[in-house]
Amino acid sequence: MSAAGSAGFGGDASPRGPERPSGLLDVLNVASVVLDTEGRIVLWSPQAEELFGYTAPEALGQYAARIMVHERHLDLVVKLFADVMKTGQSWAGAFPIRRKDGTTRLVEFRNMRLLDDRGDVYALGLAVDRSTVRRLEHDVALSTRVIRQSPIGLAVLDTELRYVSVNPSLENMNGMSAEDHLGRTVREVLPLVEAAPLEEAARRVLETGRPIVGQSATGRTPADPDEEHTWSLSLYRLEDAVGAVLGVAVSVVDVTEQYRAGVEAEAARRRLAAVADASARIGTTLELDRTAHELAGVAVPDLADIAAVDLLEAVVKGRRSTLGPAEPAVMRALAVQAHDAPRALRAADPPGQVARYGPDRLVTECVRTGRPVLVAQVTDEDLPRIARSPEAAELLRRAGVHSYLAMPLIARGEVLGALDLKRVGNPLPFDEDDLLLARELAARAAVQIDNARWYQNARDAALTLQRSLLPSHPPVTGGLEVASRYQPAEATSEVGGDWFDVIELEGCKTALVVGDVMGSGIAAAASMGRLRTATNTLAALDLDPAFLLEHLDRTTAGLDQAIATCLYAVHDPHRRQCRIANAGHLPPVRLRAGRPPELLDLPTGVPLGVGGVAFSTTTVDLDPGDRLVFYTDGLVETRRHPLDERLDALLALLEGPDRPLEEVCDLLLRTLHEPENADDVALLIARATPPEGA
Repeated sequence: MSAAGSAGFGGDASPRGPERPSGLLDVLNVASVVLDTEGRIVLWSPQAEELFGYTAPEALGQYAARIMVHERHLDLVVKLFADVMKTGQSWAGAFPIRRKDGTTRLVEFRNMRLLDDRGDVYALGLAVDRSTVRRLEHDVALSTRVIRQSPIGLAVLDTELRYVSVNPSLENMNGMSAEDHLGRTVREVLPLVEAAPLEEAARRVLETGRPIVGQSATGRTPADPDEEHTWSLSLYRLEDAVGAVLGVAVSVVDVTEQYRAGVEAEAARRRLAAVADASARIGTTLELDRTAHELAGVAVPDLADIAAVDLLEAVVKGRRSTLGPAEPAVMRALAVQAHDAPRALRAADPPGQVARYGPDRLVTECVRTGRPVLVAQVTDEDLPRIARSPEAAELLRRAGVHSYLAMPLIARGEVLGALDLKRVGNPLPFDEDDLLLARELAARAAVQIDNARWYQNARDAALTLQRSLLPSHPPVTGGLEVASRYQPAEATSEVGGDWFDVIELEGCKTALVVGDVMGSGIAAAASMGRLRTATNTLAALDLDPAFLLEHLDRTTAGLDQAIATCLYAVHDPHRRQCRIANAGHLPPVRLRAGRPPELLDLPTGVPLGVGGVAFSTTTVDLDPGDRLVFYTDGLVETRRHPLDERLDALLALLEGPDRPLEEVCDLLLRTLHEPENADDVALLIARATPPEGA
């Protein structure tokens, strides 16, 4: 080892009373023999019995040379004995001895002269089996060579956890010589290393004897004071031959590179997990605001403490936007999300608000260049370029915003807006890994936002077209008070084929129409428009409802693969009757005072466009105050419930005291029409009133 040190395992040369013996002599098994001046044996140790094979009674008093060596070596032994006794000089060396059983063994000797208090002279011989000595020498040499040349740092700590020995590799790791380690603890040698877990582990090894492998430690050493390192340590308890605890052996491997690689791999795994999470959470609907909120929700709190999603106002309105160097950015806030940052949240633009960001603002630079803007350490000079106003900059300063990242939202080559990220509670600044993750999130979310934007624009256009095809009617006709609603489908932006109509006829009569062209899209809307026009034309002829449906059936057959359901009713206030014909449509509901709501029992008929089946007219009474409810299937049909169950729910909602028709329309749509329904709804409610002049 580099230095075993005179301090030894105790780390202190001062006497402290009796201590447990070392086991080294037990390993050597040293035999002791004392001879008088005549060369006769006067003392014989138990180890001598084991080494030479003679018991003490057999050896004591015997001439040593006769029983311990071969006859051919007798003269040499006598001479060596005489030299020791006459000159007083010790003799050491290896010599073959003969055991009692006749075998020969090479033994290492140390011979010296003894003098007692009466002046008598004796010879002391210490003998050890030569093979035992050689084995121990080889072990020591091998251990020393391995320890000195090992690339792994090795150390021995005593029972007080003070350094006893370190090898050259550990000297290089720590940047200190072996002498500077000896007698000191880890925290004294390496104050910038987290020593408490290491000391706790070492004490546990001392107490239990169970080794610990892979104990982690981090910190800085004099060898590299500017970089933090990570080490993997293994600790083993050291014991001597008799089981006495000597201390702890520690092996140290610098795993900084592996640790950094692991950290990078974990960061990459987290990025992949965040991207996968974003793929699952962003774009669950085609609603622009919700998609923006989903993006902000993914970014907080794992990536930022506050996130805002802003789109260029021109983009929201369906136009492409290119900003010049001196142009401000007019942005509409879509979503903002914060985690434990109320002051910073107050500085953000509320969702729905339009704000102008000057040419010098960082978010303007982001959307103008289409490149991210990263300010790792935000200063007071940076805040005016981040915030929308001086007041907002002051709020950000008080909130403690210390790092900022703006990431452009780019879809199909067009810059839509920006993802604005700030850190307040998270002490780490944004780095390149964060920028990479933000870019991945923004890229995926931008496509979803662009889809939602075009969907919303298409939906707005579709609704405008749909409503332009629907009639406007007076709230009161000659004998009816009417209210109507049209509810577009939530799950699709395509135009639907549902329609209703209220047509005033001669003699205070009123025609009521509700129909549904199957399918969706422009073709369904066009068919609906033609059927509505034909119905208005035929209604002016005051035809019987069944006869009118027959004409509509022929009209529908002339359309391209069009099939439609339709209810046509004519109300006559003077007769207090309503004549109704049905072409495959759901039955209307009649409400009369003092009676439960009822589905009118009408011949269903076949849908328009099928052809070949006659329609029939049914006459029902309709007194003043009575109400009729016409609706399309989008109001009651769902994929999860039977139709009968939904019709019962409709009747239950209509039961009770008479209410304003507008209120009833809202109640039915609010309660029955489910958002995920892919069908639109037309609803028409009429209440009979006394005819004019009655």
